[in-house]
Amino acid sequence: MSNITITFPDQSTRSFPAGVSTMEIAESIGPRLAKAAVAARIDGEIVDLTTCIDQNVDIEIITGDSELGHEVLLHSTAHLMAQSVKALMPDAKVTIGPAIDNRFYYDFDIDGTFSDEDLEKIEAKMRELSESDFTVNRLELSRNDALKRFKDMGETYKVEIIEQIDEKDTISAYSQDDFIDLCRGPHVPSTGKIKHFKLLSTSGAYWRGDENNTMLQRIYGTVFSSKKGLDEYLHNLEEAKKRDHRKLGKELDLFFFHSLSPASPFFTDKGAVIYNGLVSYMRELYQQYGYDEVISPQVFDMELWKQSGHYEMFIDNMFSMEMGEREFGLKPMNCPGHTLMYSHGLHSYRDLPMRMADFGRLHRFEKAGVLSGLTRVRSMVQDDAHIFCTSDQIGDEIRDLFEMVQKVYDTFNFKDLSIALSTRPEKALGDVKLWDKAETTLKDVLEKSNFEFTIDEGEGAFYGPKIDFHVKDALQRDHQLATIQLDFVLPERFKLKYIAEDGSEARPVMIHRAILGSLERFFGVYLEHCGGDFPLWLAPVQVTVLPVSDKVQEYAESLTQKLNAADLRVQLDDKADKIGAKIRQAELSKINVMLIVGEKEAEAGTVSVRRRHQGDLGAMDVSELIDLLKEEIKQRSS
Repeated sequence: MSNITITFPDQSTRSFPAGVSTMEIAESIGPRLAKAAVAARIDGEIVDLTTCIDQNVDIEIITGDSELGHEVLLHSTAHLMAQSVKALMPDAKVTIGPAIDNRFYYDFDIDGTFSDEDLEKIEAKMRELSESDFTVNRLELSRNDALKRFKDMGETYKVEIIEQIDEKDTISAYSQDDFIDLCRGPHVPSTGKIKHFKLLSTSGAYWRGDENNTMLQRIYGTVFSSKKGLDEYLHNLEEAKKRDHRKLGKELDLFFFHSLSPASPFFTDKGAVIYNGLVSYMRELYQQYGYDEVISPQVFDMELWKQSGHYEMFIDNMFSMEMGEREFGLKPMNCPGHTLMYSHGLHSYRDLPMRMADFGRLHRFEKAGVLSGLTRVRSMVQDDAHIFCTSDQIGDEIRDLFEMVQKVYDTFNFKDLSIALSTRPEKALGDVKLWDKAETTLKDVLEKSNFEFTIDEGEGAFYGPKIDFHVKDALQRDHQLATIQLDFVLPERFKLKYIAEDGSEARPVMIHRAILGSLERFFGVYLEHCGGDFPLWLAPVQVTVLPVSDKVQEYAESLTQKLNAADLRVQLDDKADKIGAKIRQAELSKINVMLIVGEKEAEAGTVSVRRRHQGDLGAMDVSELIDLLKEEIKQRSS
């Protein structure tokens, strides 16, 4: 038998007999690797560990604790769950079960719904099947064979999927014991590899997401390669429930919703302090980075949206109305209006770049099924801006935006910034050559700035490619916030121009950018990130004065007035409660600074300072305290 050469990621090589499996290669390296292995990558393609190799290849053994390995575990556990459901409920019909962001789900057609008791039984059955360590086998079937097999099993949803596959295509499926399911794979080599899992919740879901189809029952679950990983994830889930912005918004009296204005938040006086604080912070940055703020209309004739392309591409998400013989639309975004503002005057190359910022209210008709507190609403404001510049200025402008993005996320204590370049979507406006030029330009700027980035194929805006910035919150959840979009299309559609240095007319480039994004969404994301513990500069109530008794009421009131005069947001808790109860209430309200005043403090003209999460800081002179707090606010310490 001839030998083949296997090259590993560190470029070392070893010789193996032709026909060696990837599992045998893992075992030859060591038992620890073989135990952790769930799949392999051969010449860039992810494959099962049972795959045999008969030629020279590059190979990487994929372990369950890696990102790719975790996805294999998630998908394999979805199959294990489906097998368990079928074992307990033979009449259940299985549909699809993908892996999604640290979780998996599987949709089933059953009579009724899944109860908590059902989940317990299904999870127990999964553990039984895991302990049985059934071999997972890959099958390759012709379309006709697959149709017959799944028809015989009564799996009508699988039959529907197969019928949409070309007759010439080979269909892959995976079996474990008596269970079989369609799947591209790869999967773990045996069910015994699946150990640390948990079923999380159930919900309803329409087949193929269409409300005209059958309502299915969905089970969510998760799995990790170690008990520690599972425990950490479950802990974060519980923490996420505590930090849910809808829960905190109600507890801290920041915002609410009303059925008479669906999915459009009402911000209370306390919520408005935070909201306006975000706007004020961005306005300060606009001064530093040379932006001019404008105000544009909210309602436009539909002719504008037809010219911009939104009527064609976005009309289902727009609020429209007829007034007389004209059709109007509430603006879902500012960019078309800003092209009108740009066109209002004549511009030369000396006027560029023009940086136009707008906090105008936007309206988008999001479907009820995707609405979610502040993170998906129908009425919103963005820290929106459009930069009109020459082609030669693109690089400098985007590099300044990189700096601005980093500064903002440092302020809000977001770490682990990552970047994705999103390219032309299937439904796009404009000439492909313009798209190619825009994509090449963004890629070149990223590379010259030495940024690592991934490519999100087909995820660009309909008028141009974009750079999206992702951050991790305190619970390590990923959020896409800032976006920079390069647009050659709208300037072309609106015939924008400037006078070039040689006196000729030239077309400007348009850069769309938002850093916080939707202020409503950022509010929700940040509220969960900080858990309602806002930094002093952003807190709705910065200081609470807590008199120990009525004897110091006059001093407490004068202290409150002095703090208020120093532009601190202060409240006086003069209820007849004991001081311990007042402190507890201040802690529940997540107030940063508590000033306790008794007769001793009143006589000395001082305060006893208590900081949330720090405890008692002792007595302090009032003027000195004010100076310290104002400096902390000025620095925007997080």
